[in-house]
Amino acid sequence: MPDLVISNTSPLFYLHGLGQLKLLRNLYQNIIVPEAVVEELRVGKKQGEEVPDVSNYNWIKIRSVHIPEVISLITDLGPGEAQVLTLALENPDSLVILDDRLAREIAKTANVRVTGTAGILLKAKQEGHIEAVKPFLDKLIQINFRLSNDLVNTILRLANE
Repeated sequence: MPDLVISNTSPLFYLHGLGQLKLLRNLYQNIIVPEAVVEELRVGKKQGEEVPDVSNYNWIKIRSVHIPEVISLITDLGPGEAQVLTLALENPDSLVILDDRLAREIAKTANVRVTGTAGILLKAKQEGHIEAVKPFLDKLIQINFRLSNDLVNTILRLANE
């Protein structure tokens, strides 16, 4: 198990929307989120989105972080992604949960272990926390979560579905 599991906003948002936020606790016990993620969730709530209030979950811990100049130069990263990557770079044996393509590519380039919302669902199926991945993937696609057909097919194959 990774020393630290750090989540960005979208996995929390989508897993909450699926009614499966508990999977993060089941799989990893504790999750770290940077302050920017908490702020992004607050903004979403103000805009009428159904978002989790991380203060209601004692297994989600909030960490402050100072973004190094090199990461702040990547202007296409949002504050949440930048802070998640910063925490991961400060904690080399961590796992980050990111859905943003650019953030995932940067994480991989920096040798940071990465998964995303769909990867969490697959791991949950493999460990017996959910019976099937397909209904959740279908719902994610319905709510405009971007998954390529190739990725859906790969996940379903790996899930034996």
